[in-house]
This record gives sequence, structure tokens and C-alpha cells, in this order.
Amino acid sequence: MTIEHQHLRVLIANEREDRIALVTTLVSGLGHTVIAGSTHVVEVGALTSREHPDVALVGLGTSSTHALELIERIVREAECPVIAVLEGHDAAFVDEAAKRGVFAYIVDGSADELQSALDITLRRFAEYHNLQGAFGRRAQTERAKGILMERYQVDERQAFAMLRDHARHGGRKLVHVAQVVLDGHLLLPATSGGSHDGAGATKDRAEPGEGRKEQVA
Repeated sequence: MTIEHQHLRVLIANEREDRIALVTTLVSGLGHTVIAGSTHVVEVGALTSREHPDVALVGLGTSSTHALELIERIVREAECPVIAVLEGHDAAFVDEAAKRGVFAYIVDGSADELQSALDITLRRFAEYHNLQGAFGRRAQTERAKGILMERYQVDERQAFAMLRDHARHGGRKLVHVAQVVLDGHLLLPATSGGSHDGAGATKDRAEPGEGRKEQVA
């Protein structure tokens, strides 16, 4: 059975031209597009930012320092996983590369082994970003609840209800409402003598001769 793989745009960086050529042949043979090859640290950051690769393959050339600088520059500019490509196992280099943000490493092998490594790395990279996004959204909601708790003197349950109900009424996602709270757009002036109804509103007491007014958080 033939397995369909995602077509990738690949950046290859190495201090050695012969290694760039070798990896380019493997990547092209798998049906992917090599968008650029680079040997220069000073150029690779701008190249990455301009070309937006799906994955970057950085090889260990004659200098581990050079390769680590390549990784660091690409990680700084890319929203893609960076994979170190080694001719043999090198635990010390892998450890240093991990500190600079490399996502995985592979040792020279067949084209099928390279494809398998790409598939696994991209899947784990996507899972990692989904997880990071979930943590970020949770923290965002917690901060918004804290603001509402302080502003309206309500407890955590009521603050969450305010966010939830406003999201429902406006047809928006909870995280979007939380961001608006953080930006300050939903923080209406607190009123003295107001009470929270538990469904996302604070209601002022109407003075004689005045209509009832309502503020929605």
C-alpha cells in the first residue's frame, strides 16, 4: 500500500557544501522541495524568515560551533522544527543543540529512514505547539478571571460565569473574551451598591425617577 506523505518545503544548512548536496539529493528523492541551502550563519536567519520552510535540516560540518550557531539563528526566525542531521552519533553535540532549540536529530541512513524521521518530528512538533497553545489559553483565562474577581468583587466561579456567558451571548470563544478582558475593553467602571447575578452582569440599583441600567462584563 502506498502511503501519501505531506509535501514539504525544506531548508538545508551546513558548513560543508558536499553535505548540503547529499542531503538535498535525499530530500528531493522523497518528493520534497529544497527551498534553499546555506553555509553562512549571517545569512541563514534572513533566509529562514523570508522562505518560511516547513522544516530545517542542519548538519554538523567541520565545526560544531558553526552548526550550533546555524541552529540558533534558524530557531530564532523559524516557526518550524529544526532537525540536526549527523553522520554518526554525537551525544555532546546533541545536548548542546537541544539547549539551542533543536527539535530532533537523525543519523545518516536511507531515504525511507529520513522520511520516517520527518513524519515523526512534524507530528510531535504539531502536538507540542497544540499543548503550548492549550497552556497559554488556560493562563489567559486565569488572568482574566483574576481581573474580574478584583474588579467586581466576585468569586472565581462567578468570574468564570461572566466570561462564559459573555462568550455565549456574543457567539465568541472563551479565550477571545478573556483576551478582551486583558486588553481592558470589557472592564466597565465598577459601581457601588451593585450586585452580580451570577450570569455575567452587574446591576445597579435604580434611583427614583431613573430607569434601570445594566452593565455586562
